[in-house]
Amino acid sequence: MKRKWKIWLAIIAVLVIAAGVYASVQYSQRGIVVVQTGRVARLDLASIVTASGEVKPKNYINIGTNAMMPSRITEILVREGDGVRKGQLLARLESVQPEAGVAAQRAGVSSAEADSAAAEAGLRAADENQITAQASIDRAKAELEQARLNFDRYQQLFRDKLVSKQDFDQRRTAFDTANAALREVEARYQQIKAQRGQVASQLSATQKRIALAQANLKSAADVLQRTYSVAPLDGVVTNLPVRIGETVVPGIQNSPSSLIMTIADMSLITAEVKVDETDIVNVKLSQTADVTIDAIPNRTFKGRVIEMGNTAILRSTGLAASQSAISSQEAKDFKVVIALDNPPEEIRPGLSCTAKITTATRDKALTIPIQALTVRQKGDLEPPDKKAGVQAASKPDPAAEKARKEEIQGVFAINGDKAVFRKVDTGITGATDIEVVKGLKESDEIITGSYKVIRTLRNETRVKVDNKPAAVKTD
Repeated sequence: MKRKWKIWLAIIAVLVIAAGVYASVQYSQRGIVVVQTGRVARLDLASIVTASGEVKPKNYINIGTNAMMPSRITEILVREGDGVRKGQLLARLESVQPEAGVAAQRAGVSSAEADSAAAEAGLRAADENQITAQASIDRAKAELEQARLNFDRYQQLFRDKLVSKQDFDQRRTAFDTANAALREVEARYQQIKAQRGQVASQLSATQKRIALAQANLKSAADVLQRTYSVAPLDGVVTNLPVRIGETVVPGIQNSPSSLIMTIADMSLITAEVKVDETDIVNVKLSQTADVTIDAIPNRTFKGRVIEMGNTAILRSTGLAASQSAISSQEAKDFKVVIALDNPPEEIRPGLSCTAKITTATRDKALTIPIQALTVRQKGDLEPPDKKAGVQAASKPDPAAEKARKEEIQGVFAINGDKAVFRKVDTGITGATDIEVVKGLKESDEIITGSYKVIRTLRNETRVKVDNKPAAVKTD
């Protein structure tokens, strides 16, 4: 019986000792936080901006109706997917009235040209008559001068009584006849000159009629031309929403014209994506990008940034922020256009795509995991005795309080068995790591997890490192 009690007393003593050891260990580990850690390492780092959008040709034109009034489509000469050349006729609209107008104006031009030809012929004849009349005047003047000389000579001879009065009278009559003949041809010349002026005026009027008729013909031809849809560039018909017999309407002030078809230049294919406003400041022209297309899986296409929008686009409406009548704090995007280097033949406009734009790269950069980075207020990093002094002050200094609330970016580094907060300056951000510019050196051990621990950890807290992988739960 005594032996049995001794065994029970020994067991109880062992349990008491074990409980004491366990309690001592737990007490010694009070306040210790279990953490995961990693090392500061050098890696090749790339900063990536990811954005989604759709495939679009760089140059495409929506062809609408230019007719002056609603018109019916009478002919479509292409099909969707056909290649077209610049200037090629694509479709015709109803054109009975415009064709009649062109025919009438052409007749008017022909009539005016005929009148002009007749006036030109009359002017040439008047010029010839004027030349003939001028020659007649010159001849009449010569004959008058000859008659005057004969008259003057015979007048002197008659005074000297060397010729008879009959001869003298003949010479005077010849002089008067020559003078009358000159006046007659001069009057005829003035008449011909006046007729030429009238013909010249008629010719000027007919030429103006020709110019007016040609202008009217050009206007009528333009109205007729508006019933033809012509390819403005070399490309492919990517959209053909209408059919023969449908009526299309012209555009008015607040309404666009009916769309007949879309012609796209497929020689340069782009990915038009929307980049978040927080990332657009890092995007620059000529930066490289990797583009994936949802319809073409397992393939990545290279490209480069060729265009960047300067106007913010509201994410909810797709409208430019400057066009919104209501000021909004909602998220905004910016348009970025990426030219694909070698687009596949099966690519189509409108396909959804995702672009990863490389905005910066660093070779052998000093990096840490992104999740290790945290923020603390300056006052939370002060020693306990200093905190107590601040709390004991009856009236805290506002400037000091503001300084204590200043946020500092940094990481928790392992120093012995404690976590010590270190302020760091960062550079570019990669997919999982971020560049450290200042504050750490290679191989420093920093706390990387868990997220809850990093969020709540205090400066100089005792820690225990446990980098064992978490056990996978099984059903």
